[in-house]
Amino acid sequence: MRITLRTLAGLAIAAVIAAAGFVYSGIYDVSALDQHLAPTYHVLDFAMKRAVKVRAGGIVAPPLDDPALIDRGRARFQEHCAQCHGAPGVAPQPFALGLTPAPSNLAYTGAEWTESEIYWTVRYGLKMTGMPAWEFRLPDDELWAVVAFVKRLPALSPEAYRALGVAPVAKMDSTGDAPDSERGRFAIQQYACVTCHTIPGIVGANAPVGPPLAKFALRRFIAGHLQNTPENVAAFLQAPQQVKPGGAMPDLQVSERDARDMAAWLATLR
Repeated sequence: MRITLRTLAGLAIAAVIAAAGFVYSGIYDVSALDQHLAPTYHVLDFAMKRAVKVRAGGIVAPPLDDPALIDRGRARFQEHCAQCHGAPGVAPQPFALGLTPAPSNLAYTGAEWTESEIYWTVRYGLKMTGMPAWEFRLPDDELWAVVAFVKRLPALSPEAYRALGVAPVAKMDSTGDAPDSERGRFAIQQYACVTCHTIPGIVGANAPVGPPLAKFALRRFIAGHLQNTPENVAAFLQAPQQVKPGGAMPDLQVSERDARDMAAWLATLR
């Protein structure tokens, strides 16, 4: 029996209506207490792994066997990763145990994933998980240091990991790169600005707690009294409570580079 284009179109419309009805009904349980359906989980997991493999395919890892590099990676791992992923003989923090899906065991990741795949994931993060894009929190050499340490995790016993001790927290140096407005748009997302502001082109909560950022570049003043210049915007983003004591804008620990890039992107909103 020949299927006509009209029949296919009808089936497609029926499928869209059924999907819309399912979503609108609220039947699907979105609570973190209830795990994904098994087919949902396995499809998302497969899609994630394929996406990472494809995007990491052109990345060439630098040499990662330098002990100093690995030790720097240990410091960043202890500072930023172990809280969610745990470590050999060390449990994740209680808040991470309730994440859905649960953060992966990085000893297994270090054994099964390539250096390039780990780097891509650490740098760009993963949607619909708790994994952030560390590109906006660590410079590139530190990202590779984390990769170097993660690749060593499978060989570390709990005793060997404890023997390493706790590494000191290092202060990240700022960069002298010119402001990058496109990177600033991603930084605006990564610092969750949309949880307080409505922002053109940024999808999210769009909660009007703070002023909307539409036509930001046309404003004469920011923080009530500062001229709206990229330099002043960057200074405000880095230290909002110093610029406007008692204001509602919290200190998000925005780095110098990110602040300059975010200011450059805000300057494009006309």
